[in-house]
Amino acid sequence: MPKQKVKSGAKKRFKLTGTGKIKRKHAYKSHILTKKETKQKRNLTKMTLVSPADENSVKKQLGLK
Repeated sequence: MPKQKVKSGAKKRFKLTGTGKIKRKHAYKSHILTKKETKQKRNLTKMTLVSPADENSVKKQLGLK
């Protein structure tokens, strides 16, 4: 049986935590930063978890399900 292919875009964007949750970066941090508040830019820098509604599709893209 051949190996399951992983979406190359997904493997660059998501990381697994030790407990099996999926970490992601925030959007809206790449350009047009002059009109955003410093607090907003600082909070967008931090990592967050993928929402439970999207977990199944991300896991499928990563070849975990």
